[in-house]
Amino acid sequence: MRKLYLFDFDGTLTFRDTMFLFLKFYHPRRFYLSFLVHIPLFVLLKLKLADAEKVKKSFISAVLKGEKRQEIEARAQEFFLRHHKALIRPNAQQFIDKINRNQTEIYIVSASLDIWVKPFADNWGFKLLATQADFDNEIFTGNFMGKNCNGDEKRCRIKTAIAHQKFDKTIAFGDSTGDREMLAWADESHFEFFH
Repeated sequence: MRKLYLFDFDGTLTFRDTMFLFLKFYHPRRFYLSFLVHIPLFVLLKLKLADAEKVKKSFISAVLKGEKRQEIEARAQEFFLRHHKALIRPNAQQFIDKINRNQTEIYIVSASLDIWVKPFADNWGFKLLATQADFDNEIFTGNFMGKNCNGDEKRCRIKTAIAHQKFDKTIAFGDSTGDREMLAWADESHFEFFH
């Protein structure tokens, strides 16, 4: 029986959202300055008066724009090594350890940026579908390549990734409204399964 597993990352496999944690880890001073500048936008976001993708892009850009890919990737690996044990939910790790890898494809499908989720995916041997950081001559532009991997974009990315493959069962795990379309599309879906 061929199975496809789809895991949201932040809040589903982890205890917390990783964006703020990684950006603070990468450049604490720039993180706090950017956070102060973005407080009005965060308030508007809470009131649903601002576009989440634009605010996210602006904040990430304020901390990482102009940084070299090699440096970001090295720091992402360091972030993983330092924090993965405290970040990953133990019951999620136990579940992952028990997955029979024969006839199985496994993806992390995340709205977080690929650059800091990739070490986690690599560690588990999972494929990754995430919001993609845009680089020009190996320098981060502060933009995303394509859309933020959230909501219906998650379902679209999955369908594109598995276009010519057949699975007997698709099992998805999520914990937020951003996972709704992915969960609805799967044969079997679990909401806050590891909480």
